[in-house]
Amino acid sequence: MRTYEHQHIVSFEETNLVGNVYYANHIRWQGRCREMFLRDHAPEILTQLSQDLALATVKVSCEYFSELYAFDTVAIRMRLDSLTQNRITMLFEYWRITDKGEELIAKGEQQTASMRREGDKLVPIPVPTALKEALEIYH
Repeated sequence: MRTYEHQHIVSFEETNLVGNVYYANHIRWQGRCREMFLRDHAPEILTQLSQDLALATVKVSCEYFSELYAFDTVAIRMRLDSLTQNRITMLFEYWRITDKGEELIAKGEQQTASMRREGDKLVPIPVPTALKEALEIYH
């Protein structure tokens, strides 16, 4: 199964007093991975986001299996789970990358809704074709 991958090196600012990565950073990395996917595969969506398109996150989760520490290299791998009407559900896996191989650290899920801004309201709209086509490669 094909995945989009974004690699990240953990910094000290992402750790807590104990020295491991603060749990909320995994959610931030999901967002970063999603943004890099748009940049790499659907740049026209970025223009639409600065106009009236909104990709509103409506659900997010992460299940943790092992800890990460400063200077760990982590690969965040994203794939499409489902795309229905105006909803996109993406699955994420977090892999620690070392000289000895890879270790699954966590799994996550994120659902976004495709919306259009109309004044101060958000109105559901179908997922833009360019985004749909880019995502289908990773299903």
